[in-house]
This record gives sequence, structure tokens and C-alpha cells, in this order.
Amino acid sequence: MNFTILIVDDEKNIREGLGRSLDMDGFRTLLAENGNQGWALINEENVDLVIADLKMPGMGGEELLKKVSSAYPTIPVIILTGHGTIETAVNAMRNGAFDFITKPVNLGYLTQLANRALSNRELVLKHRQLQEEVDRLKRQRSSGSLIGKSSHMQKILQMVEQVAATRASVLITGESGVGKELVADAIHELSNRKDKPYVKVHCAALTESLLESELFGHEKGAFTGAVAMKRGRFELAHTGTLFLDEIGEISQQVQIKILRVLQDKKFERVGGEKTQEVDVRIISATNRDLKQEIEGGRFREDLFYRLNVVNIEVPPLRERKDDIPLLVSAFLKEFSEENQKEIEGIDSKANLVLYNYNWPGNIRELRNCIESAVVMSRNRIITLEDLPPNVTSGSDTDYVRIDVGSSLADAERAMIRATLVHENGNKSRAADVLGIGRKTLHRKIQEYKLEH
Repeated sequence: MNFTILIVDDEKNIREGLGRSLDMDGFRTLLAENGNQGWALINEENVDLVIADLKMPGMGGEELLKKVSSAYPTIPVIILTGHGTIETAVNAMRNGAFDFITKPVNLGYLTQLANRALSNRELVLKHRQLQEEVDRLKRQRSSGSLIGKSSHMQKILQMVEQVAATRASVLITGESGVGKELVADAIHELSNRKDKPYVKVHCAALTESLLESELFGHEKGAFTGAVAMKRGRFELAHTGTLFLDEIGEISQQVQIKILRVLQDKKFERVGGEKTQEVDVRIISATNRDLKQEIEGGRFREDLFYRLNVVNIEVPPLRERKDDIPLLVSAFLKEFSEENQKEIEGIDSKANLVLYNYNWPGNIRELRNCIESAVVMSRNRIITLEDLPPNVTSGSDTDYVRIDVGSSLADAERAMIRATLVHENGNKSRAADVLGIGRKTLHRKIQEYKLEH
């Protein structure tokens, strides 16, 4: 890609000398002798970077910086300054300048600085594109809580939309942290019960006696401490949806009572004799293999078939890595706003580490990782140093993880994906690194659905 750099300096020799040097480095340059002329060119041309002298007659570098930062916040500005105005240049950085360089200019350093500024701009633009994609997907789908474009996520969304309108019980399975609760939320949001109660119970958090009381309620005096009648979650969810998370953790006694509700839509409160009738749609979730639990005598087979009318299996994040960029973008936006920090993107090395990491804690771990990175970041771009040590330890950004048993197509896909990440999405550089033509790369990107 041929980047355009605008050089604004009232000294002709400096202006033209910098232009020639950057031209030789492969950049397209535009020259302006003052801030007014530079501002006019910015509005007329597609400028990627501005290099401006701090002190000029008329509109100086500071005023030009303010105009660019306000109207074109993604265009980086590098300030040129004499030794006597370094303090002013530092203030300019506080006002949004990318960096400053002192005169006489070291041409090699200027080229490095320009490349870094342009790379950061690409990261910012990529981050904005991803955020726009997240927003677009949320607008398109009623289930805005589910983020992703992978084939796995597309299949889950289709199942959610198909089952939501029915009364069928749904069992959501998958490892801890994959987002099973978000799938349950989406089913309720899309159902004709969306305006009715939606009650959640995290079964593993309660003892057997407490869970029974929590689910079915109790009468006054049913046990020590039962000083008043209490309605249970089934009653509270009447006409709506009840989500039973970690259903594999419940005791046999509670399983029998839940089975009765599913069969007869009736139950009694703990310590009570009056039969309560209830209309509740059940969604449950577990990270256990319930068929193994049945074989081990720990889970009732008849309850399993009542709960498992429709099964939605949510794959681990390591099997749907194409969703990582969108998830990272969504989490960056969430935690930037929450912590009042202006995070504009994530650099290529950090991106590659996130892609190569195996995520044993799945989306929950990724979310915590991005929250930590936002809190620890000192700049507007998240770097490798901002990521938690458990994610970066042992990582090598020059290597791509390809599991044994992967097909050649899977290996090629992983290599192209990692190279694009490493090159900040620059397809020309990625094609050069991979040793293939740009047209071939474009075809492969479409074939493997790597475009986000």
C-alpha cells in the first residue's frame, strides 16, 4: 500500500529534503509551506500521516494538530521541533500528537517513526471496522448478546432462532466459560415469552436443602429459619422462562421434583400440602457429560430426556478462533468505556498471541484478559506487555500453532490467518511474507472466510 505523507514546514530546504527522503522509502509525499496550505491539502487528499513543524508563520503546528485531531482523529501527526521548544512539543503530544522529532532530523529515525505511526493508524482503523461489524451484527440479530461470525456460531444462531419460538425444553452443553448462559438469554429474548419473567438459578451455588427451597419455595415453619412463606423460582417464572445452570450438580431428590414439574406442571412448596400449578419453559445448561452421569447412577435418565428435547452444544473458543477479533473488539469497547480510557486498538504481536493461545477458560478467560489489558495499558494501543503473564508466557509471535491431525487446508488457513494478523491486515505485505500473489491471497481469504 502506498501511504501518503503530508510534510508541512515553512523552510523550503527542510520541506523538500524530507520529501525526497520519504519518496525514496516508498511513500507518496505532499508538501505545504504553512498550516493553512497543509489544512487545505488534508481536506482535498487522502492523507495518512502529517509531519508538521511546530513554529510557522500564520497557522503553526499546534493549531494544525488541533484541527486534524478534531476533524480526522485517525490521522497521526508527528511534530518537528527545535531544541528550544521541546517542552512545547511534549505539550503537543498531550494534545494528541503521535510523537515529536528534533531538528536537525535524523532521516532514518523519521522513517521508523513514520512506519510506526502508520502501523498504529492501521490498527485503529481495523479496530473501528471490527466495532462497526459488532454493532452491525447486533442490529441484524435480535440476540445481540451472541457475538461471532464463525461457522460454529452461525449454526448456534440458526438453532437458537428455530427453537426460540417453541415451548421445547433446551439443554445447552459445553465447557465452562463458553457462553452457555448467553445462549439461554438469546433463546428467551427471541421467544414469545420475552416480556414474561426470566428467572435464573445457578444450581451448583446452593446446597441440596437450599436449592429445593429456592426452586419450589417453602411454607412458614417448614424448617428452622422459615419465618415466612416464600415463593420459589418456579412460581416466580410462571408464564416465562426458568434457566437452570449447572443442572448436572443437583441431587437425585431434587431431580425427582423437577421431573414431576416437567411432566405434570405441578409441585408443592417445601413443608406444604397445597399443589401449585405452573407454566414454565425450562432451559438448562451443564459442562458435564450427562450420559456418563446416567451410567454412573448420578443423573436420572428420564429427567435427561425431558430436559434434552433440543441440545445446543457450544464449542470451546479454541475451535472457533475466527470469532476472537470480534469478541476482542466488543470487550475493548466495553472496558474502555467502563474504565474511562481511550483504547483505539491492539497491536499485531498482541493480536497473534491472543489468536495462538489455547483459551482453557474460553470466552470468560478472554474477557478477563481484555479487561486486565485495558486497565494495565499506558497507551491507546494494547501491546504484548499489557496482556496477562499467563497468556503471554511461552508464547512466540513468530510461530503458528497447528494441532496434529489438522488437514492441509486447516494448516494453510491458520498460516494465512496468523500472517494477516501479524501484518495488521496489510494484504500486500502478507502476500510477500507467504510468497504468493496478491490475487491468490484474496482468493484464499474468500475461500477460508477470513475477511472480517
